[in-house]
Order: sequence, then structure tokens, then C-alpha cells
Amino acid sequence: MNAKRVKNFLFLCLSLACLFAAPLGSQAQTQLTNPTAAELGTCGLPTTYAFFNASATVRTFNMTADCEFSNSQAPSYFGFLRFTAGTYTINGNGHSIKGPTNGYTLLVGSNGILNLNDVTIHQAGRMDTVAVIIQNGGRLNGNNVIFRDNNNGRGVVGTRNGVGHIYLNDVQFLSNTKSGSRTQYGTALTATTANSVAVITNGIFRGNSGFPDVLVARAAGSSVRLEGCVIFESNVQTGGTAANNLRAYNGGTVTDNSDFSFCLAMTPKPKRKTEKVPTATVTPRPLATTCIDLNQATGIVVRATYGLGSGVQCQRLGGGGIGVQAIVDAGFIDAVDVWGYVEQGVEVCFPQAGELLFLDASMMPRAIVPLAAQTVNGMTCGAIERPGSIVLVPPS
Repeated sequence: MNAKRVKNFLFLCLSLACLFAAPLGSQAQTQLTNPTAAELGTCGLPTTYAFFNASATVRTFNMTADCEFSNSQAPSYFGFLRFTAGTYTINGNGHSIKGPTNGYTLLVGSNGILNLNDVTIHQAGRMDTVAVIIQNGGRLNGNNVIFRDNNNGRGVVGTRNGVGHIYLNDVQFLSNTKSGSRTQYGTALTATTANSVAVITNGIFRGNSGFPDVLVARAAGSSVRLEGCVIFESNVQTGGTAANNLRAYNGGTVTDNSDFSFCLAMTPKPKRKTEKVPTATVTPRPLATTCIDLNQATGIVVRATYGLGSGVQCQRLGGGGIGVQAIVDAGFIDAVDVWGYVEQGVEVCFPQAGELLFLDASMMPRAIVPLAAQTVNGMTCGAIERPGSIVLVPPS
């Protein structure tokens, strides 16, 4: 074989080797820059990894189904959805975001603000060094957000490379795990950089495992603060030892302003029995999250001023539960009974269009009054400040 043929043969071999040895990450889809509404997937979010900057035209995303981000759609460690500048809102409407498991799910840049509402984020992150949501500065606002079954090396939510601000209201961290060798991180949340701030108002932290701590302020000037009703239950370190709820390292600050008696005060009190009953020591139990369960099962969204962990409770009603034959005969669409700490102000939103009636539980029989309705993100919503049933009826 002459020199020219040898050279061509080697070139062919190298080309084939490069082709077949190419890593899966190199086959990722092209990154979208400032996707238009036409480029969003059927779930309401981009289905390939996307970058949003100050020129973005789409700033609000209304999810219409569960979304799933696969590893093949983005390189390792890359934020699947990056918000570097501007204000953005993801309205989950009770749906979920799953994955990817090879990098950040959401990344907020130093000039970005991200609002997360009524969404579950699960089975995401990366085992060694990253989080599900990372703040390279900027601000994250979360309301009625559930993080569950995520596996990460820095905790589920964290700040990094900038002064990040995280404000989470009515949040749940459930069964998240930590893997990898890093220390001084919280399984659920870490304020990593100087002057970063994380505030949790009304939260449940249950069944998380891996790190020695659940919530951490890791740098000088960083802070983590708890407010309202916050519940910790069955969070453990590797090996099964109970984890610390809050911990500060390197000059960080943690402040626990939560009060479990506030949780108990929001719980509906049972009627007092006439007979005397023995006094017993009772271990406080976490509040039932019936309004969150309702949302996940039906798509009906409930919001409360102090969060759904504050003692408000919900139940979907059928015709028998409504108890007013005229309404049943007229063909109601849906109904929800709301009780507990309703005085704080509670809003109920139905996915369907229609008009609202309120059955006031403070009267017997219940008074039936029209309830002002407004359309929010395509849903029919009404607000109340006392217990009763909200009934959606066909438009007149």
C-alpha cells in the first residue's frame, strides 16, 4: 500500500472513530435563544434547552400539561431553561416538571427574576455537584411549589456565583436526596455566596436525606430565615442520623422565626365533648395538605394569603355535598368546600369557564349568594374570607 493510500485509510479510520465515539451530549438539540410562543411545546414550556435574555418576547408561561426534560436535549451541567435578564413567570397550574438528571433544571442569572407558581419539580438535578434550581444572582420567587424525589450534590435550590435572593412561600421539599462528596450544603436549600438571602414562609420538609443539614447558610453574610408555619419531619443524614434543620457555616446566619403553635392555631378545632376525657401527651402532627392534594387530583388551584400550610382545608363536592337541589338540578360544573383558616383570604380557581355561587357556612341553612368571578390565566377564580362552598355553574 503506497503512502497516499495509507494516508487516506488512516483519515477514514479517524473519521469513523470520531463518528462512533461521539458522546451522547454532542447530539443534543440546538439551543433556542429567546423562543417565541410558536416554539413552545405542548406542555407550555420549551421542550429543548433554551436561553432567555433581555430581548425575550415570551415572559409568561402557562403550563397545560406535565413537562419532561431529557438528558439528550442539553449538555451536562447546562441550565435547561436559563433566564439571564428580565422578569419571567411559570404558572404550573398544578402540573409538574421532570428532569433533566444531568444538570440544572432552571438557572436564574444576575439580572433575572423568576416567579414559580403552583408547580411540582421532581426527579431532576445531578448526583455530584449541581442543584435543580441555581441562582447566579437574580431573584427566585416561589408560591405553592413542591420539590420531590430530586438527587443533587448542592441541594435542591441554591445560590452560586452572585448575590441570589430566594423567597419561597408555601413550599414542600419531599424525599429529596444528596449524593457526592461535598459538605456544608443543605439537602433542600443552600445560600452559598456572600450576602445571598433565602426566606421560607410556610413550608414542609419531610423525608429528605444525605447532607448533615436540611437548610444551610454557607458563606459570610449569607442568610436563611424561616417564617410562619414550618414543619420538619424524618429528615436524615447518610446512615440514618437525624439531620439538623438549620445550620450556618463560615459566618453565615440562620434565623428561625417559625412557630409550630401558629400551625396548630390554624387547625380547625374539634367540638368539645361533654364527658371528661383523660389528659394525654400528644405529638404534634403535620397539617393535612388537602388543598394541595385537591390541586394535584383535579387541576383546581387554591391560594391562601399565608400559604396552604397555614391551616386552610379543601374538599371537592358532588351533588350530595352541595345539598341544594336547585343547584344540582340546574347542572353545576364543579364545587369545592373550604374550611379552617379561611379568614386570611382564600382564592379558588376552576379550569372551566362559568359563574360562581357561594354557600355561606356561617348560616344554617347555608345562604346562597353570587360570588364575583375573575379570569386568571384562563381559569375562573373567586375569593372568600369565611368558610363555605364555592360552586361553579354554567354561564347564564
